[in-house]
Amino acid sequence: MKEVTGTLDGSGLRIGVVASKFNDDVVELMLKGVHSRLLSFGVAEDDITLAWVAGAFEVPMATKAMALSGNVDGIVCLGCVIRGETPHFDYVAGEAASGILQVGLETGIPAIFGVLTTETRAQALERASGERGDKGADCAKAVVEIVQLLRQLA
Repeated sequence: MKEVTGTLDGSGLRIGVVASKFNDDVVELMLKGVHSRLLSFGVAEDDITLAWVAGAFEVPMATKAMALSGNVDGIVCLGCVIRGETPHFDYVAGEAASGILQVGLETGIPAIFGVLTTETRAQALERASGERGDKGADCAKAVVEIVQLLRQLA
């Protein structure tokens, strides 16, 4: 059996990042993780494009525009939705996840789901800062790996 796996060589890759301004203190922590991990994989600073949107609900639309631009090989989508007292959380988190998945499937450009969905701000900060995982760094690894895997499968 021939095994095909994605490598973690980001040399020459063009990576987009779509980041939500809502809960920006959490998103900024994830963005730092994405940035440093992409650089460690060999992605050039000039090959990283960052676009800010209002909230997680807007992430899929900007992600689709970025994917269709032809200027990126993969996209990391960052946001943070914290459960509140209303069902708003369920609508925003679910639609963000669905929309991000749809962009990748429709365009063929991988879109990595880096939208934290937590019960509390403390949980979000733990996941974003590296105390209980570095979600941004994990997303950077995922985007490089899937781009390389898709190239091998093509």
